[in-house]
Amino acid sequence: MKALAGFLSLLLHLLLLSAAESRRLHLHLGSSAYLTTEEHWFNQTLDHFSPIDHRQFKQRFYEFLDYYQDGGPIFLKICGESACNGIVDDYISVLANKFGAALVSLEHRYYGKSSPFKYLTTENLRFLSSKQALFDLAVFRQYYQLSTILFVLQEYLNAKYNLSKVENSWFVFGVSYSGALSAWFRLKFPHLTCGSLASSAVVRAIYNFTEFDKQIGESAGAECKAALQEVTKLVDEQLQSNGSSVKKLFGAVLLKDDGDFLYLLADAAVIAFQYGNPDVLCSPLVDAKKNGKDLVETYASYVKDYYLGQFGASVLTYDQQHLKNTTPGVEESANRLWWFQVCTEVAYFQVAPQNDSIRSSKIDTRYHLDLCKNVFGEGIYPDVDMTNIYYGGTKIAGSRIIFTNGSQDPWRHASKQTSSPDLPSYLIKCHNCGHGTDLRGCPQSPLNIEGNAENCTSPEAVQKVRQQIIEHIDLWLSECQSTGRMISSA
Repeated sequence: MKALAGFLSLLLHLLLLSAAESRRLHLHLGSSAYLTTEEHWFNQTLDHFSPIDHRQFKQRFYEFLDYYQDGGPIFLKICGESACNGIVDDYISVLANKFGAALVSLEHRYYGKSSPFKYLTTENLRFLSSKQALFDLAVFRQYYQLSTILFVLQEYLNAKYNLSKVENSWFVFGVSYSGALSAWFRLKFPHLTCGSLASSAVVRAIYNFTEFDKQIGESAGAECKAALQEVTKLVDEQLQSNGSSVKKLFGAVLLKDDGDFLYLLADAAVIAFQYGNPDVLCSPLVDAKKNGKDLVETYASYVKDYYLGQFGASVLTYDQQHLKNTTPGVEESANRLWWFQVCTEVAYFQVAPQNDSIRSSKIDTRYHLDLCKNVFGEGIYPDVDMTNIYYGGTKIAGSRIIFTNGSQDPWRHASKQTSSPDLPSYLIKCHNCGHGTDLRGCPQSPLNIEGNAENCTSPEAVQKVRQQIIEHIDLWLSECQSTGRMISSA
């Protein structure tokens, strides 16, 4: 019996090595930002809530087994509101290596190559929701657990030698919207996971998200905030007198709607703080104000050189006519898709506060509601109350969920920031600690993710939270493994 068990263990080891070598070769030829870009597919249910609609679509996923050790856990890295082109190399890969985990990642329905429909009409988008996405994750988790060679060989050994049936322990991870999905997945399917890391998780749907703009002002500091407010005032005035000229200055002449243009300018400022690059924005603005330089021209240079240039944002994504396009390319479709989720479930309307606002007062509730109606049609608006009733908002009542946030991130006000033994919450404090800092380091953006914390102004603050994450994962995995099953409560 021992000989056969040893042989099967060796066979499994050789198969994993062969797969790993294949992936390493693929990686060598591809982007160094990814652990793997090798695509896998399975058939997913289109409507999990209909007893009579049995249609399916192809959903894309990825796996990375190089760090997997016999009996190790499976880390499910949730993809969010964009194309998922592989498993990105960030701090989760460090954790996978430490815990001997397999890494798997599922592309969110409709995004990237996982769209059920060719045309993204409002009618065809009716199956796009966080609720459907959570069931996608549950179905995928069961599919992968039952189909993976790791489980097949384990099942053989269990049956042959009358061993107890033990599944791999699963732990879920996500950042931002996928961070919310990570928390919600643990909440709704506790029997399928050992725990969750919800990084910068926007679990609270918010109709008028005025705290967002207020946080930008706090993160900017007094001098930079004053400069940004003066830019907003000057641009509002110039739009009235010579709108085409000021839009040309920012390289945004195609934005006919003044609201769309002002939203672009507000977002450009947000990104500096959200992704840990405050000095790129504030240093030239404060310097310009002190030296009597043209603030609008200075800000326009930042928008064109950094936001539209280095960061890679596109003016087109702010154009409502573009958002109405139902046949965009794979990458371009993400904007329409995310706005649909915003306009139907979560809102997060980043509106100007009544007093002391950074963004233009023209970016108000009416602007957002008109956008939803213009892009998707009559009757489309976010029912945030129902979303928060369904998930609990910041009163989420789950267990074994770690919440983490960066001190400068405006999105943290949609996350859970109060801590409890079952739902620990940590705030990473530093000058450039933003969105997903625990997993991405500083500075970073969605296009250039870095797991290194050394570039954060307080690396020790990041390392302290990372150590707490490790301790929680270690404890919760051990509790799962000691019972030989997924456990749903503390």
